[in-house]
Amino acid sequence: MSRLDPAVAEVRHAVRACLPPATDRPLVLVACSGGADSLALAAAAAFVAPRQGWRPGLITVDHGLQEGSAERAKALVEWASAHFDRAEAVRVDVGRKGGPEAAARDARYEALVRAGRDARMVLLGHNEDDQAETVLLALARGAGPRGLSGMPVEHERDGVRFARPLLGVSRRTCRRACEAQGLTPWEDPHNTDPAYARSRVRSDVMPVLVEALGADVVPNLARTARLLSADQRYLEAQADAFVAPRLPVRALEGLDEAIRTRVLHKWALSLGVPGAALSHRHIAALDALVTDWHGQGPAMLPGGVVVQRKSGVLEQA
Repeated sequence: MSRLDPAVAEVRHAVRACLPPATDRPLVLVACSGGADSLALAAAAAFVAPRQGWRPGLITVDHGLQEGSAERAKALVEWASAHFDRAEAVRVDVGRKGGPEAAARDARYEALVRAGRDARMVLLGHNEDDQAETVLLALARGAGPRGLSGMPVEHERDGVRFARPLLGVSRRTCRRACEAQGLTPWEDPHNTDPAYARSRVRSDVMPVLVEALGADVVPNLARTARLLSADQRYLEAQADAFVAPRLPVRALEGLDEAIRTRVLHKWALSLGVPGAALSHRHIAALDALVTDWHGQGPAMLPGGVVVQRKSGVLEQA
């Protein structure tokens, strides 16, 4: 019997850890672009899921932004049809809100949420290198613990559960796993387009860091995200207890800054402030209504939300 390639074994192990044994044959849906990471994930899920009692499915989202995208999506579905209980391609219209990357991401997630309504979990192919790049970009933006926590291993969006099994698996391992299984990944030209900050980090910044600090810089950055994520989850849970439609200033004054600012962040989101537009300066303006009150006017937040301090309470104006 031939020996299983170590890269294939590593990817399968990561997927197996994400899919506990099930007895009711739930659907797990793999989001696959055809790139090396998601293709390695798809191949592993096709092998592991049935053995864990899951039904594997695959969805590929065609953004329609590149020539030949429809043909690539069709070829991927044809391959997946032989290995998955369900395989489909979904074409989306990408708008312009927030820039091309954000608009494409929003359109993709909308499609994945729709397709994932009947799935217990949707798997995403982000890997360890992606996580390291995310942490580095967050650090450059001056992000706090929330940004430096990187991409979560699991999160829920509009009632659909998403998971990233490969955050501890390197990009190189994903490529080796594809090669070992005779799979030819699609090379997305956006990944090397210098117009995108992540592409510049990937092609220019990260190689310099690896040369200067050693190969461990990538897993170390990813580990930083894991460690901060654990702290972030705990602090977020503590803040949940204080979020209410109206916030008494006296109660906020008694909280440590780490909890108070998280309460204000969560409260702002509950008022309808778009999360992508909510920045540190907005939270600082809210915090000033608590800790530096001298009769100033209301805080103006994204989405047209206005917050005032009135009779010792923070409320939406």
